[in-house]
Amino acid sequence: MQVTSYSDFSGLLHQKFLGKRAPIEVSIELTRRCPLECRHCYNNLPMGDQSARKAELTFDEHCKLLDELVTAGCMWILYTGGEIFARKDFPDIYKEAKKRGFLITLFTNGTLITPKVADMLAEWRPFAIEITLYGATRETYEALTQVPGSYDRCMKGIQLLLERGLPLKLKTVPTTVNRHEIYEMKRMAEEDFGVEFKFDPLVNPRIDCSASPLDVRLRPEEVVALDFHDSKRRAEYLRLATKDLEGPHHEDRNLEHVYFCGGGMKSCAIDPTGNLSICVISHQDTYSIRSGSFQEGWQSFLLQTRTKPKTRKTRCDDCRLHSLCSMCPANGELEAGDPESPVDFLCQVAHLRAYALGMTVPAHGDCPCCDGGKFHQELLHSTDRIIHKQINVGNWAPAVRAPGLLPVLQPQPGGCGSCSAH
Repeated sequence: MQVTSYSDFSGLLHQKFLGKRAPIEVSIELTRRCPLECRHCYNNLPMGDQSARKAELTFDEHCKLLDELVTAGCMWILYTGGEIFARKDFPDIYKEAKKRGFLITLFTNGTLITPKVADMLAEWRPFAIEITLYGATRETYEALTQVPGSYDRCMKGIQLLLERGLPLKLKTVPTTVNRHEIYEMKRMAEEDFGVEFKFDPLVNPRIDCSASPLDVRLRPEEVVALDFHDSKRRAEYLRLATKDLEGPHHEDRNLEHVYFCGGGMKSCAIDPTGNLSICVISHQDTYSIRSGSFQEGWQSFLLQTRTKPKTRKTRCDDCRLHSLCSMCPANGELEAGDPESPVDFLCQVAHLRAYALGMTVPAHGDCPCCDGGKFHQELLHSTDRIIHKQINVGNWAPAVRAPGLLPVLQPQPGGCGSCSAH
């Protein structure tokens, strides 16, 4: 099997490691420092945050980690942030990973890519580079990043990578600030740059328990209207919904344990200070590889986390819309402070996708989105507006924002549950 994409790689892993538990994919957050101040970001810190910088794993600690990952059988590393190039020693860390033979994906905003960085990447070619766009125009891009000049630096970074023929993909997170330019970004990526483009509307609270990113999160109606504006995207959701509703129930879910994803089974994450967790957005249960080892964390701590028994039944257990929903325990942690608590926003999006596709959703407990639930009637109204194209994505206008108004970080009532882990 020729591996040309991450999905190919996942398929190969499924064949080779079916039934086995191994840390095949590891996400490493190098830093949470970033030159941008994106309004929707869940984990960015200022570039000049010296406390954060001093707490980060050192170059030598990263090399030790890489050796441990080789021993553990890891094949794929995702380097992410914050902004990976905020660390001046990242090129050296990256080259050490390449020397050890890992397949490597890089997540970056592209604003710190210079000719020297691009030349290094051309010499030490990664498997993939993904750059996040925040707008198709300078005005929109910088309204979300809140940093003048960031649009031009991103465009320059993209051009430098393309000139060297590097494997680039572009993506975005739709928000109230840039929703009107999502499909222009898609056109720009595919036609102007000749690269793949994708978007995901999931916006989470911050890991420091602030709910400020939710100020720019789209409403469920806007999310689904944006999804179905693209006929191919709508057709894919229809395929997934049909499989969910007509296929065998629970064939791919373990209903006994809290976690049902690949986290702790074939993947995990390590934050900038060396805390090991089941994924990059899960921070309630962590293990320090600085005071222990990766192998101990994987074999013991993550096994215990991955097999943590459920304490109660929820409406998610019997729901048939898993492929239409982004709900996972980590999202429950961030938004509700509890990995077993369903997130109402995600329930609404999943049900609205199904309703707008003409699907009947089987009853699955006390669900606020089903018949008789507190969101049901509004979802039906949204369904009607989407089906009859009363929500015209093509006519969306830029968001109006008071000049100089910046979001204030406010903790969620009750907290997200992550702070207590640190």
